[in-house]
Amino acid sequence: MANDNFQIKHIDPTLHNEDLAPLPPGKRHWGWFEIFNVWSNDIQSLFGYTLAATLFISYGLSGWAVLAGIVLAGFIVMGLVQLTGKPSVKYGVPFPVMARSSMGVRGANFPAVVRGIVAIFWYGVQTYFASTALALLLNALIEPAADAPTLLGITAIGWLSYCLVCAFQVLLFVRGMAWITRFLNWAGPLVYVVMIALMLIIWCQAGPSLLTELGTIFSGSGEYEAGPVAAFFAVVGTMVAYFAAVVINYGDFARFVKSEKQMTVGNFLGLPVSLAIFSVIALVITAGTVVVFGETLTNPTDIVARVDSLTLTIIAALTFFAATVGINLVANFIPPAYDIANLAPARISARTGGFITAAIAFFIGALWVAFISQVGIAAFVDTLGAILAPLYGIIVADYYLVRKQQLNLQDLFSAEPGSSYYFNGGWNRKAMIAFAVASVFSVASVWVPVLSQLHGYAWLLGALLGAVLHYLLMRNTPTKQ
Repeated sequence: MANDNFQIKHIDPTLHNEDLAPLPPGKRHWGWFEIFNVWSNDIQSLFGYTLAATLFISYGLSGWAVLAGIVLAGFIVMGLVQLTGKPSVKYGVPFPVMARSSMGVRGANFPAVVRGIVAIFWYGVQTYFASTALALLLNALIEPAADAPTLLGITAIGWLSYCLVCAFQVLLFVRGMAWITRFLNWAGPLVYVVMIALMLIIWCQAGPSLLTELGTIFSGSGEYEAGPVAAFFAVVGTMVAYFAAVVINYGDFARFVKSEKQMTVGNFLGLPVSLAIFSVIALVITAGTVVVFGETLTNPTDIVARVDSLTLTIIAALTFFAATVGINLVANFIPPAYDIANLAPARISARTGGFITAAIAFFIGALWVAFISQVGIAAFVDTLGAILAPLYGIIVADYYLVRKQQLNLQDLFSAEPGSSYYFNGGWNRKAMIAFAVASVFSVASVWVPVLSQLHGYAWLLGALLGAVLHYLLMRNTPTKQ
């Protein structure tokens, strides 16, 4: 597709600004390494490590089964993002614009708002986790009193760290995508170095007892109420749900990739391969904490704090901080910035949307310790994933089954009655019905006791149901290209 084809000839200011406009191939500078680092930073964030470590000890499965489930989830997520990434590589548009083909040029505001809300929620939580890494560094240097007072479960140093992280992320966002890309490219590999170093230190301190503890984890306890098969698929489903927020808006950064091949290579190395390596490291470290410290520690900042090495503490704190901030910007800051801009492109730029995101997320992260974390990590991940799942299914089914992978790029930015994606006043009511039915089911599978056996894989079921309903409702609807 020539660069001229990416120029919107009749601009509707209510649907277009420079942040939402198609990005021509000549302006795309990402290769496989940038995509690899998107996933590496996501996996290596403090939240990602904690989730992976928790899965090894929570489901009563053998370590091999959990590892297999995590790797399988990596392949599933790779397949899912290939589907959402391909059209954005082809047409150069972000997720809010891509959603117009299925939801309508006005109706696309709805999935954009839902995705934006979820991203803002994640952004606040990941900001808190990033601040714990900075707090680790400050505590190592200042050595405050052990009984320091807290506000909402956070000490004064914790609050200072949290505010500094919030300010740093906004500053990096304002500098632009080029700075964020460079930040990701050095943060991802460096975290691997630190994690391997931490694993070797824990291994040396644990000695031969580490292998015994690993044997215990790999033997499994079989304590999951619904049985081992259900436990395995719960592990797979929970890991897929962890990536759900990135999966649906993957086009927001696939549009920066030079080619589909580059995207595919980056996805493979960054998802199943990187996920397998990092999970093994997390498993060894988690087993080592039981031997060395007498308790299971799943947050790497807690582990580093127990290791008597100021040098390691400083390096680890900075790298965990960098990895968590990096993925937070890409996965949880940039998407809602686009989504909010999509609501009123003539008045709100992506930059303004970013400021709105940061302001709301500040309060969410501040309440993580005292309130939000009480629902538990698995339930938290699964609920957010369940809300997003039907939107993913609808968008993918529409592009591949209804539109046959052909879009009218000009009409994605047109609100003229009779244009390809105008539907009923700019809204596709059939897609809204599909979302309503599928989302009620997927969220209920997380919280309704009678559906508890579906708890771990609510995302997959919600996405499938959304896709099927949308296709059935739209299959006889004439489409214009």
